[in-house]
Amino acid sequence: MVILVALLVIVVLVVIFVIGIYNGLVRLRVQCDNAWSDIDVQLKRRYDLIPNLVETVKGYAGHEKSTLEGVVAARNQAMSTQGPAAKADAENVLTSALRQVFALAEAYPQLRAVESFTQLQNTLNQVEDSIQNARRYYNAVVRDLNTKIVQFPSSVIAGMFNITARQFFEVSAPAERDAPKVSFGGAS
Repeated sequence: MVILVALLVIVVLVVIFVIGIYNGLVRLRVQCDNAWSDIDVQLKRRYDLIPNLVETVKGYAGHEKSTLEGVVAARNQAMSTQGPAAKADAENVLTSALRQVFALAEAYPQLRAVESFTQLQNTLNQVEDSIQNARRYYNAVVRDLNTKIVQFPSSVIAGMFNITARQFFEVSAPAERDAPKVSFGGAS
């Protein structure tokens, strides 16, 4: 009888232990989903601003058609991609295309003077900051989940319940990783 009670206590403790680990993994998985949703919301804000930016630039630099079409194509591609790795690649292409549009402002001083262009540029900069913060948070939660999935004994529980590692939202373009080069003119 004592052995049966001891065995029952051990089984109950193991079940409670497994439930605790499982709930921790589920909590992290839900946090990952929530963090990814935050990134999606910020990217949607960005996508919504781009047509206004393109229309504003068209009015002043309409003959830069290939640059503007490149931005629209990059936006459409970014909107249709799924998953962190593919989304990160598409976002890198879109960011590069947007840089080309902002470079046009340097070539067209009258464009820089337009209040709506300046406002859109400032709003996009704010959205870029929000995207960067959302990416950081997402990657932190993914790191925590992925770490927990490979640690023992939670790795056993993760395997039993098919809880898998998530992909990081990473910058994959080498140019994005490099520090910007600043030159104030003069001899190099």
